[in-house]
Amino acid sequence: MQKEELSSETTTRKQQKAKRKAEKKQNKKPRRRAFPIWLRIIVVILLCAIALVIGAIVGYAIIGSGKPSDALDMDTWRHIIEIVTKTE
Repeated sequence: MQKEELSSETTTRKQQKAKRKAEKKQNKKPRRRAFPIWLRIIVVILLCAIALVIGAIVGYAIIGSGKPSDALDMDTWRHIIEIVTKTE
């Protein structure tokens, strides 16, 4: 007799849980994001680019004792690439 009571109790609990879950799903409002995902990706890419530029300026000007504006000059980067890829 106790087993029958327990089994009917558990099915009732399962049914109640399923019913609550269905009601919750039905009453759920669609979420509208204030800051869309595509805009987040663009912001992250821009922040990475800004960090790269600032890092190059700091590394070239402060650590390398050069002028900060030279870190953004294309001739400087060509020279650096030539030094790195020199095959001697």
